[in-house]
Formats: sequence, structure tokens, C-alpha cells
Amino acid sequence: MNDRRDFLKGGAIIAGGGLLGVSGKAGAAQGAKSYAGDVSYAATAEPNPWSVPQRPVRPVSIDIHTHWAPAAYLKAKADLGRPDFLDPMNHDLARRIKWMDRKGVQTQILTLGGFRPWGWVTPEQGAHISAVTNDAAIEAHLAHPTRFAAGIELNCSDPAGALVELNRVAGKAGMVCVNLPTSLSGKDYLFEADFAPVLARIHDLGLPIFFHPLDGEANWFAGRRLADASSGVEPNATGPRAHFPGLTNSLGNSLETAVAMSKLIVSGTLDRYPDLIPIMGCAGGALPYVGGRLENRSRRPVHEYLRRFYYDSLTYWVPSLRYLAEMVGSDRIVLGTDNMFGPDPQMMEEPHSLIDQANFAEADRDLILRGNLQRLLKL
Repeated sequence: MNDRRDFLKGGAIIAGGGLLGVSGKAGAAQGAKSYAGDVSYAATAEPNPWSVPQRPVRPVSIDIHTHWAPAAYLKAKADLGRPDFLDPMNHDLARRIKWMDRKGVQTQILTLGGFRPWGWVTPEQGAHISAVTNDAAIEAHLAHPTRFAAGIELNCSDPAGALVELNRVAGKAGMVCVNLPTSLSGKDYLFEADFAPVLARIHDLGLPIFFHPLDGEANWFAGRRLADASSGVEPNATGPRAHFPGLTNSLGNSLETAVAMSKLIVSGTLDRYPDLIPIMGCAGGALPYVGGRLENRSRRPVHEYLRRFYYDSLTYWVPSLRYLAEMVGSDRIVLGTDNMFGPDPQMMEEPHSLIDQANFAEADRDLILRGNLQRLLKL
């Protein structure tokens, strides 16, 4: 019983956190040894952390989790009878830059969001959409080389075509990573033999991969994604789901991300590709909290694999961000905001606020805001 009480006390200290300085080796190795004393959760678990103004700062940060939809992409989908209705911020670069200057963001890494069409396009349609999107990203970077870079978009439903497009644009100006979905309409495409040449080529190129779940009915979590976000009820809905809010963006994406990470570990993929650099949205989802349950499924200790990943900072709660830093180290966390698509508009108005409130040591804060991505993406 005493051992269990000591373990629980240590866990509470880790979750509550304090002034952190955990770059370098895995934070999990330090654990509760770094801290002592009681923690008040009431003082740290702010229900709306983005309501707290961030520290005034000149543009310094790099945001890995920023979605856009360039005009050529929107036209290509509209021509196929599947139009999007997205905020003009998605392709108005001048407007973005003004916002970035006000909010201290130096560079956005532009990627398509969950609305990517890879689940329903033909190979020819997918090749066209990925090509026009990548070309638009290169143009954005050339026009504003210090403000925008991008993830390479690949139609992962067509591995042969994806490999052709990867080879076409890899090494071109501003293409600093690859943007891939965690799964494709419920299919584990990442681990299929047809996709292996794409993954191997990404590995050999040394390009990090930003992983983000897809939208669409085939990817919805826990039933239908209900349309009326304000009430949680789909218009004219009846039956047992009529008053059941959709959970895809909240719980579903976190679990989807954790599942993808777990499969990368237990499948041996990270062992076969030792230099693969996965960057996970949703701050790694649920895995940093439940990873210990994989210990009898992985070839090496799970915490060693957790250090193979990088994580965006989108935890939504300050104690969760502190805990993540304790688990993996601040040198594995990067700024991510889900810009223009977050559930709380305040998040976009104070993009550094969550990190500021975590009270990281200044060197660790700098790593999270910009240093880690400068190194990873060679910016």
C-alpha cells in the first residue's frame, strides 16, 4: 500500500507540474524526482486556458498545425461536385501575415486539414488535387519565404501515384515535411505492402511526417458526426442519437492518433525505419497517458518509443501539457494550434497562451515555440 501511495503521489506531482526544465533526455526518466510538495489542481486546470492573454512578443514562433485550402485546391474539389465552404483566411496570405504579426507567429507550416479527399478520389483526381495544392504551397513559400512553408500532400489511396508526386516535389523550396492521415476510411494504409515504398522514400529523404486524422463519415468516431455544433443535435434528427453530440473532433481524434502511434510501435515500423520522424497532432492523443499498457507488446520500453515521436502542444489543458513535457521532454514538443479549425476561437487569438501558462523554463519555452521545428524542418 505504501508503494502505491508513493506512486500516486508522484503521478499527481507530475500532472500538476511546476517550473519545468526537461529538455534533453526523456522526461519520463526524471519523473517525480524533479518535484516535491503539494499541487493545487484548482490553480492549474483552467477551463478555458486561451482566455489568458499570452506574453507580448515579436513574431518568433513556428506553428506546425495550421491548415489552409488554396484556391486551386478549392476549385479542383468544386469541379468534382464536392465543394468546400472555408474561411478566406485559408488562402488569403496577406490576411494571415497580418494576423501572424499581431500574435507573434513567425512561420506557419501549411497543410490541408481533415477535409482532404483521399478517401473518395480516383487516382487521376487525387494526383491532380495533390499537385495543384503542392504547387500552391511552393508559390506561397517563394512569395513569403520566412512566413510560410508546407507539408507535401499525397493521395495515400494511390501509393504509386503518391510516390510519383513525392519524388516530383521533394527538395523543392518550402516543402519541409509530408502531411499524412493517421488512417484512411478505417484502413491501415500505412502498414500495407503497397505503401511501403512511399514510407521508405520519406525515410530516406529525411522528411518528417505530420500525422493528422481525416474527416468524412467513414472516419467518424462513436457514430454519426452531428451537424449542429452549437446544440450537439443534427437538425431534424430523431431516435436515440438525436441528443448525442458528435465526439469525432473531441475524443475521436485523440484516440485515432493514439491508435496510429501504437501501431507504428507494435508493428515494428519504427524499428524498420530508424530515422523516421513522426510529428503527431492532438499532442499524441491518449497515448502519453496509456502508453504503459503497451509494455508487453513492444520490442523496447514504451517510453523509448515515445521519444521517437514529436508532439504538437494542443493539449487544451495546462496540466496536460506539463505532463506531456514530463513524459517525453520539452525537446519533443512543438507549437500546434489547429489554426482556423479549433473548437474555441480564443485559441487562435492567443496561440502561445497555453505554453506561457505552463511556466516552462525559458530555454524550454523557446524550444517549443520555435527551436525544435527550426532543427527538424531545417528552417
